[in-house]
Amino acid sequence: MLREAREAPRIVARLIAENEGACRALGERLRAAPPPFAVTCGRGSSDNAATFAKYLFEIRLGVVTASVGPSVRSVYEATPRMRGALFLAISQSGKSPDLLQLAEAARAEGAVTVALVNDASSPLAALCETVLPLHAGPERSVAATKSFIAALAAILQLAAHWRRDSALLEALARLPDDLDAALRRDWSAGVPILAAAKNLYVVGRGPGFAIAQEAALKLKETSGLHAEALSAAELMHGPLALAGADFPVLVFCPPDEALAGIMELVHDLHKRRVPVIVAGPRAVPGIVTLPIGDGLDPHTAPLALIQSFYPLVDAIARARGRDPDNPPHLKKVTETV
Repeated sequence: MLREAREAPRIVARLIAENEGACRALGERLRAAPPPFAVTCGRGSSDNAATFAKYLFEIRLGVVTASVGPSVRSVYEATPRMRGALFLAISQSGKSPDLLQLAEAARAEGAVTVALVNDASSPLAALCETVLPLHAGPERSVAATKSFIAALAAILQLAAHWRRDSALLEALARLPDDLDAALRRDWSAGVPILAAAKNLYVVGRGPGFAIAQEAALKLKETSGLHAEALSAAELMHGPLALAGADFPVLVFCPPDEALAGIMELVHDLHKRRVPVIVAGPRAVPGIVTLPIGDGLDPHTAPLALIQSFYPLVDAIARARGRDPDNPPHLKKVTETV
């Protein structure tokens, strides 16, 4: 897992170069015939990437985006109305039967079907009109890392060309270097608290919430740690009652519009004597801070955050006596129906 995570900067550089033409053409098509809404479809880490697409499309493009459960088609035999919509299927293998059935239904309904898939020869790639390969190469680790980061980069590149956003395209050009720097960040200060925890919240907001979801998933599957991902706004409701001395909170803070509000939450948790770990640009006295560096673009910062997190979760798993490369009861490809 750790070796594959370290491949991400090189993979993202290749993806940006090789998908340029397809993203530009797709962006022109979406501007010429704007979709009324977007639909995403994925499982596991791919569904976490879909959360990133939801916030990015809604915030930067104004396009309402919803995740459709594949079982709507495969189990309940319903056909969602998707005419004219953008249908974005995200998958490492491109083989899961339920995703294939929903993609087939989307195309028959007249949606613009796009596959973000690591295996460009997969059934999902064959079903969709446009394929944006993830270029991650063989991913043998059960816990996806490089393919997740590649999916986020592909989503950013699509949004940049759709919006004709020169600033985001410039940030994408810097992204491989940002990811390389993120791999060198020292996040070992988070190991003692997280390795000793039995339960914790992982918190983010907006595009950063997708990173919280991914981090929580990795803590579960590699470390056997019950981690629940929450939006910073949702934590302030009922879930806040659980946070305490034996229930820490890991907070992801990209440098975007939500940062000030998230930092208010961090200070509030600290006052309540909740153990807090903050991954972000601002150090808080008395709180463990995991550095992300200065000058990151708000759109690409979530990718740098998760890149830094993968070595941390590897260390947490090993500190808890687990092998992150052999999580119990799991296999690489789960073909759900």
